[in-house]
Amino acid sequence: MQTMAKILVLNYVNNRRADNEPLKLTDVYIVWFCKSLNTWKALLGTNIPDGMYYEVTHDSEKKKTYFDAYKRWEQVIVDDTE
Repeated sequence: MQTMAKILVLNYVNNRRADNEPLKLTDVYIVWFCKSLNTWKALLGTNIPDGMYYEVTHDSEKKKTYFDAYKRWEQVIVDDTE
C-alpha cells in the first residue's frame, strides 16, 4: 500500500521534471498513513523544496485510487492565546 502510494508520487513528479535528474523512490516520503476498513489514505512529500504535497486515497470496494497534488501557498500562524 505505502509503496504503491510512493510510486504514484514518484511517477507524477518525474513526468513533470524534464529538465532535472529524476527522483528515486527514496526521495519520496510518507508523512501520514491510515487504513480503515476497505480504504487507506497516505499524505506524502518529496525532498524537492517546491511546497508540493500529495494525497493518495484507495477505495478497495470501488477498486479505485484517487491521487491529488497540492501546493502550499501560505502558512499563517495563529496565536492560541488570542
